[in-house]
Amino acid sequence: MQVCVSVCVGEENWVDSRTIYIGHKEPPPSTEAFIQQRFPDNRIVSSKYTFWNFVPKNMFEQFRRVANFYFLIIFLVQLIIDTPTSPITSGLPLFFVITVTAIKQGYEDWLRHKSDNAVNQCPVHVVQHGKVVRKQSRKLRVGDVVFVKEDESFPCDLILLSSSREDGTCFVTTASLDGESSHKTLYAVQDTKAYRTEQEVDAIHATIECEQPQPDLYKFVGRINVYMDNEPVARPLGSENLLLRGATLKNTEHIYAVVIYTGMETKMALNYQSKSQKRSAVEKSMNAYLVVYLCILISKALINTLLKYVWQAEANRDEPWYNQRTESEKQRHIVIRAFTDFLAFMVLFNYIIPVSMYVTVEMQKFLGSYFIMWDDEMFDEELGERAVVNTSDLNEELGQVEYVFTDKTGTLTENNMEFIECCVDGHVYVPHAICNGQVMPGAASMDMIDTSPGPGAREHEELFFRALCLCHTVQVKEEETVDGIKHGLHQGKSTSFYISSSPDEVALVEGMKRLGFTYLRLKDSHMEILNREDEIERFELLEVLTFDSVRRRMSVIVRASTGELYLFCKGADSAIFPRVISGKVDEVKARVERNAVEGLRTLCVAYRPLSPEQYEEVCHLLSGAKLALQDRDKRLAEAYYLIEKDLILLGATAVEDRLQEKAADTIESLHKAGMKVWVLTGDKMETAAATCYASKLFHRNTQILELTTKRTEEQSLHDVLFDLSRTVLRQHGGMTRDTFSGLSGDCTDYGLIIDGATLSAVMRPGQEDSSSGNYKEIFLEICRNCSAVLCCRMAPLQKAQIVKLIKDSKEHPITLAIGDGANDVSMILEAHVGIGIMGKEGRQAVRNSDYAIPKFKHLKKILLVHGHYYYIRISELVQYFFYKNVCFIFPQFLYQFFCGFSQQPLYDTAYLTLYNISFTSLPILLYSLIEQHINMDILKKDPSLYRDIAKNSLLRWPIFIYWTILGVYDAIVMFFGAYFLFDNTTFTSNGQLMTTNTQMMFGNWTFGTLVFTVLVFTVTFKLALDTHYWTWINHFVIWGSLIFFVVFSLLWGGIIWPFLNYQRMYYVFMQMLSSGPAWLSIILLITASLLPDVVKKVICRALWPTTTERIQNADKLYKGHLSEFTPLASLHAPSKAGGHRRGSGHQRNAANPRRSAPFSKKVMFTHWQRKPDYSTFTPLLRFADDSRHLGQGHGYSGAGPETSV
Repeated sequence: MQVCVSVCVGEENWVDSRTIYIGHKEPPPSTEAFIQQRFPDNRIVSSKYTFWNFVPKNMFEQFRRVANFYFLIIFLVQLIIDTPTSPITSGLPLFFVITVTAIKQGYEDWLRHKSDNAVNQCPVHVVQHGKVVRKQSRKLRVGDVVFVKEDESFPCDLILLSSSREDGTCFVTTASLDGESSHKTLYAVQDTKAYRTEQEVDAIHATIECEQPQPDLYKFVGRINVYMDNEPVARPLGSENLLLRGATLKNTEHIYAVVIYTGMETKMALNYQSKSQKRSAVEKSMNAYLVVYLCILISKALINTLLKYVWQAEANRDEPWYNQRTESEKQRHIVIRAFTDFLAFMVLFNYIIPVSMYVTVEMQKFLGSYFIMWDDEMFDEELGERAVVNTSDLNEELGQVEYVFTDKTGTLTENNMEFIECCVDGHVYVPHAICNGQVMPGAASMDMIDTSPGPGAREHEELFFRALCLCHTVQVKEEETVDGIKHGLHQGKSTSFYISSSPDEVALVEGMKRLGFTYLRLKDSHMEILNREDEIERFELLEVLTFDSVRRRMSVIVRASTGELYLFCKGADSAIFPRVISGKVDEVKARVERNAVEGLRTLCVAYRPLSPEQYEEVCHLLSGAKLALQDRDKRLAEAYYLIEKDLILLGATAVEDRLQEKAADTIESLHKAGMKVWVLTGDKMETAAATCYASKLFHRNTQILELTTKRTEEQSLHDVLFDLSRTVLRQHGGMTRDTFSGLSGDCTDYGLIIDGATLSAVMRPGQEDSSSGNYKEIFLEICRNCSAVLCCRMAPLQKAQIVKLIKDSKEHPITLAIGDGANDVSMILEAHVGIGIMGKEGRQAVRNSDYAIPKFKHLKKILLVHGHYYYIRISELVQYFFYKNVCFIFPQFLYQFFCGFSQQPLYDTAYLTLYNISFTSLPILLYSLIEQHINMDILKKDPSLYRDIAKNSLLRWPIFIYWTILGVYDAIVMFFGAYFLFDNTTFTSNGQLMTTNTQMMFGNWTFGTLVFTVLVFTVTFKLALDTHYWTWINHFVIWGSLIFFVVFSLLWGGIIWPFLNYQRMYYVFMQMLSSGPAWLSIILLITASLLPDVVKKVICRALWPTTTERIQNADKLYKGHLSEFTPLASLHAPSKAGGHRRGSGHQRNAANPRRSAPFSKKVMFTHWQRKPDYSTFTPLLRFADDSRHLGQGHGYSGAGPETSV
């Protein structure tokens, strides 16, 4: 003890630390200066805004968006200069967008405030003056001593002083922090664990020195100085003494603990880091289109400004007198006048930039995300969990994924371990099958090795079983205790079970129980085992050298009842074999390798007897490292390295981690959808490879390429890379797999296996040798030509590096990372889309992900169905918004040529304002929420349809240009169609100017209203033509919005509104509709506008149908039951064999992906009547004239030879 005191009392000048006085008691005057530090209170603040700063802060955030800022500038221009349209036309839509967004964000923040208040005001119990008093959680201060009962959550970060359990331990679950529902054991400070009452705890006189708050949940460094007779006794404090805010007390009646971190300084609060903003490919396309339209807008304004001054150059065409310009305005400098006119034209045409598109897209993403959460097929009954959406901004990105990076344990596999066998000195033991070399009853049919150990080996065998019963951190959960003896552990009733933070450990302890050695309990630092003779053995637990992912092993030091000291160690084979000096290494190694190839998780077990002197040395090493405040982890690692050496090998264990349900089917579907799947795992190569074969990532005919340490030891890395590169490129003739389908039979399938050490060498920046600089490029080239890649022995950071490497490669593919543990968080944050699985390794992956799903099998639906739909919907939404705004504003541009470029608006102010807000917004919003161009079941059944939308194919420039040209064409038809109707005008008897053709009153507002009416009907009908999935809601919204336009126009023009200073629209709409020819012209113009698009669609569908269109036609034919007919492959575009097909991949029309010649005759397998039969039928597209063939085909049900497709 003296050693410890001299080492640690206040000797280190560690600035970045805090001193806490327990119970706010000053230390004895002789020891140290009393400096009371200031700490924050225990309030948690997760909200962004307060009542006072909401408006300015929210406005600032919203106007950082380019479109909002642009419209604000336009609005200000309208206020400042004399512009043709009212400021309301820009101000109202902008106000609407800003208000809707502010309400949404304000509501979300109000909910955060509400949950903060609920947490901050919950009652806690504090020990004051020897009594327990109640306080609000927010009033807790650092140094308070808190009393917590079973099943209560900890209100802040605490150090455990004492517990109701005699050994000073308590059990907690950290489910709300990292999702681990397993019980963790925490320990009270050695010198205070005896204090059990409020009075005793209140009498504790001590100070704690510890590090300043930091976010790592699993790391804590500090020490406590307990004053005994004014002399300080120092003890180390680590994460095993720290109770985290949000964790829950379990299996323990009550505890006393001291507050060390409060409020926003608790580890939980420090983990509320905001993630970097991810942006989808669609959003990037949207911004690119916006820039194009901004350029169009500026060029329109420039052309009009220029033409205005050309027009006014002639004296008789100067600005007319009725514009009421003052002399000073006319005399202004021409540059100022031209600039003012340019701004006025900008205002007039600014509607070509769709501000409401942003709010519609926001609403579509927000509301659309609920479809994932409501999906019953993605509800897991076992977990009672649904899919969760953390980020709705990336919905459409789910339809664009090209690379999937997945973890293995807990993601592809269940993380549900079952003990399979153990091997001691080469002798194999299978529970309930082989034991002691004797074949057990009922196991005769098993293929096993019956090798009876000799009498000398019996001792080794029992030592191995004891080692596994002692070397772990498993707890025994009691359900029934009678007279201090647990019933059930050795009386056949399962009233007790094991719990641990690692499922492997539970499997091993349960395996030992089946082999005759039962772990009973840990009581008063003694571990108790029930051996085969039903005798209880007691071992004193002296030290636990905890497991960490760097060492990959854990050890315990125990003292047997005979007084002998042992160090038992278990860990990965790569961590144990190098530290072994004796034992049957070859036999064990052979068995380990065999088990790994079968996909089992293997661990090796070794031991070392310790003499009392060696144990003293070990104690000295450990206490020195544990009391360090600086670099404690490093010093502990060094101490562990010195202690865990000169081991004697005992044997090895094999545990099976089963594949998740439908994992193989999901991976196969992702492959068919054109995605590349990479498995990134920390497991050993053989185990991971076996899992890859089981999950159909690798097939039996896959040629495996190895890029591993073993191979780079034989050849240089440079040579290995070039060899592999030659192999894959020779086969593919210098073409990457991306050029063609990965499913073609005429090309060898390659699978690459790489390990962490080799990856580090590949990623290392270029050395002196110039050729080494391009290792990364060669590696990427090899990976591109492999259908699947397995990366094993990966550190968490390496997983993120791999994702970044692919993400930043020259094709910039869309990446998705999926994992279930804290070690997957870095890659989940790095990928374009991060998906967390609600597994057994905690909730950190779920918390940091964009989406969370209960099981790996749900990935299929979230990508192939939801992702597909989201992408189709939002791409139509974006293109349609630009299209309807071109239709809207181009007539305004043409009108300027007929009004002397006087900036006269074509449409009334009300129409300008409400066009995007009311008349045309709801139908497209609804379309973008519920459109299903293909039946959901077909999308699941035929994953290759996902390829049709890959690489942002629906938002490519050719399609964008097509929509823009269509908009310009429609605008020209509307404008000039209406113009020619107004061509001949005459005066009527009462002096009104009427059109001869339509007997309509002639005037610019009538003309504008006619164009606007045609416009609203045309763009709404265009959307109706594009809709495949009709429901009553579509009908209600589409026809309802047209009825609303007509009713609004009748009211707007039918009443003299007192608040308007003009009545120019009075009676215009009614007068227009009273003319019969006007009705006819509206119908003709709508038809003429829509005709080219309809004709183009009909011709393309008949001559060059896409796969999607084929399936739509077939689905209509089968009245929506196409998914019952298989195989759907018969509906795919026929492909010619070999390289010719591949070469044509890039020549296809981008607007029409995968178009092909019409159908050849097909055979389809159908579920018709009772039994399935093969029905021959002719092309699906010609249903009218081929209906008789179909009828005959279905009628045929006799037995006959099967025909292949």
